[in-house]
Amino acid sequence: MRLDYLTIFPDYLSPLRLSLPGKAIERGLLELYVHDLRQWAHDRHRTVDDTPYGGGAGMVMKPEPFGEAFAALEVATSPVAAGTTIVFTTPSGEPFTQRLAADLATRERLVFACGRYEGIDQRVIDHARTLAEVREISLGDYVLNGGEVAALAVTEAVVRLLPGFMGNAESLVEESHEDGLLEYPVYTKPASWQGYDVPPVLLSGDHGRIAAWRRQQAVERTALRRPDLLHASHASTEWPVTRATPGDAGELLTLTRACWVQEALANDTLDIPALHETLEQITTSLEAWDTYVVRSAGRLVGSVRGRLAPAADGSEETWWDIGRVCVAPDLQGRGLGRVLLDHIEAVAPAGAAAYALFTGAHSQANQRFYKRAGFRLRADLPAPPGAVMLTKPRRR
Repeated sequence: MRLDYLTIFPDYLSPLRLSLPGKAIERGLLELYVHDLRQWAHDRHRTVDDTPYGGGAGMVMKPEPFGEAFAALEVATSPVAAGTTIVFTTPSGEPFTQRLAADLATRERLVFACGRYEGIDQRVIDHARTLAEVREISLGDYVLNGGEVAALAVTEAVVRLLPGFMGNAESLVEESHEDGLLEYPVYTKPASWQGYDVPPVLLSGDHGRIAAWRRQQAVERTALRRPDLLHASHASTEWPVTRATPGDAGELLTLTRACWVQEALANDTLDIPALHETLEQITTSLEAWDTYVVRSAGRLVGSVRGRLAPAADGSEETWWDIGRVCVAPDLQGRGLGRVLLDHIEAVAPAGAAAYALFTGAHSQANQRFYKRAGFRLRADLPAPPGAVMLTKPRRR
């Protein structure tokens, strides 16, 4: 694979020649070229930026140096042009994932255009699309001083997937994100250290039990730290979702009260109507709402419900109202809430244009959970006292 970098800070990319990437370059597995963009700026100050059209703070990187650089590097006329991808590292790009790293690892050449200041003139990106494949990539929802840090991270994630790069190829299979989960905890000698012992299963020599333990640890760690990664398929066998029946009403009342007590504590108020519902009201609600439950070892541990309702924004659309995403307190943080939310979204009738739900105005944990699932706070829409509304467009 050939790697080219266009930057105004070439020294920033010197770590690329260290450690395993450096050894791969020595072995001929990688070709690496770092280019100072200023060599294609021809005024006395080698200017690569200018003020933005339309006004505003900051400076924008000019198109001419990039255009000349692409031509000089023969991006379009290279013999491997069909396998070339131009990467623009930008906070407005698509999120960088392990899957994207694996895709880029199949290319023959990557050309990184590292932006600075307020970014690169859009015409550079538009022009690049006429030369080769273009990917605009973001490391995450934050802003860096420039694209070099992102280029380093993308490079390391990509090149380590190349055949022959890693000494032990099996280590790639068992890493975080390879199967959509975070990696399980790892241990080495000694078996006991400062009162902490290695889990006995890892000392058993039973490879089947060890594999099962590692899988379970990966699922639990992902549910706790990154529930947004825990697809329903990881938990559906443990927590199958079924339609509620009138016979579930008693357990639903117990579950909802346990959850609403937490809500009351989070919002410092007992004035929550749902906290005082009766068994009769719960039974009646099963007729008005499509309600689903999850059982574990015979115990009802989760519930969620939905119903069609007029759009709260005054439009003529119909929304799918979601309510009572309840998880037993002892199982919270293990991904069950996301399983319930994914299910109630999946069963929404075809006529629903969006999803909507309420949660406590001071329930920050709940709001973070829903925001990770794609919902956005709608302060402009009415909500019951002490609550806020969140909505999410429905993908067609």
